[in-house]
Amino acid sequence: MRVLMLCKACVVGTYQRKLEEIARHADVEALRVLVPPHWQDAARGKLPLERVHVQGYDLRVTPVRFNGNFHLHYFSRLGAELRAFRPQIVHIDEEPYNLATWHALWHARKFGARTLFFSWQNIARRYPPPFRWGETWVLRHVDYALVGTQSAADVWRAKGYRGPLAVVPQFGVDPQIFAPPKVPRVPDVPTVGFVGRLVEEKGGADLLRALAQVRQPWQLAIVGEGPHKLALQALAAQLGVAERVRFTALPSTQMPDFYRQIDVLAVPSRTRPNWKEQFGRVIVEAMACGVAVIGSDSGAIPDVIGEAGLIFPEGNVPALAERLQTLLARPALRRELGARGRRHVLERFTQAQIAAQTVAVYREMLSGERK
Repeated sequence: MRVLMLCKACVVGTYQRKLEEIARHADVEALRVLVPPHWQDAARGKLPLERVHVQGYDLRVTPVRFNGNFHLHYFSRLGAELRAFRPQIVHIDEEPYNLATWHALWHARKFGARTLFFSWQNIARRYPPPFRWGETWVLRHVDYALVGTQSAADVWRAKGYRGPLAVVPQFGVDPQIFAPPKVPRVPDVPTVGFVGRLVEEKGGADLLRALAQVRQPWQLAIVGEGPHKLALQALAAQLGVAERVRFTALPSTQMPDFYRQIDVLAVPSRTRPNWKEQFGRVIVEAMACGVAVIGSDSGAIPDVIGEAGLIFPEGNVPALAERLQTLLARPALRRELGARGRRHVLERFTQAQIAAQTVAVYREMLSGERK
């Protein structure tokens, strides 16, 4: 089979490992992945293309119009790419309400290729025209839907999609890269980690307020950028904990080492009317590295953590403080949850497993009758 994938997310080097795993399957004759030279992320700034895992497939840089605009960007040379490559399947790694998806689906249908979109959308939002019109058209004409969670599947069924659908996370982790330290950590002062966009809904303020109530020694490492950074720094100073908090930004290739240097990962996300946590990729990355995880009950977090970590009610700062106190005071429990999390990832969330499930969808698409 010949597969053309459009994936702005694959400017991130660690995500490219899934592409290598897809290309390893014998019946994938050719895989070409279109990526922009960079992605201008609204919260994290410019994300340049990282060429990290590029064996066995063609990672092809192509221009994107309206780079950084989540809803309106599109691959401007897609028609030429389709004529040159002649794929059987066009994998559109975009939400169905975005212009990039409408544009790609229209071109792919002209060339007779079968199509699929990917969605994390777990809230049944009603978009204004023209996005609502484009979404409806996509749901009627696309050949397949991939969704990251069952809650996303429920949204698209409720919106009227009746075609074939599979629940497959967008990316997994490579358990050889995201692996525990060879020598277990025995820290004098345990480190709590927070990884994500520095925006209010990610719950960084709740984490700072909770840690300020914890009696055990601790330090906090925050990895991320975003508009809420200055507010978090000011809050840390107000709470009198600024000396125990450090802010940094790291490329994706350095994240495995970061996880190996922390003892607890906190994911204190808060649901908003237009957003709730869709997966929490940092959860599976940290668990793969043997890190104990505490997460709120926002969106998909409890499903991803399963029995491998601690859950607290979102926005409940005392409950978060109590769970942090428990983990920071009990190294044996941290080790137990870390080992449990590692097993959980190996069973469900490796790049090889995600790639195999994706290729199985490709086979199903080519074996069935065209809609």
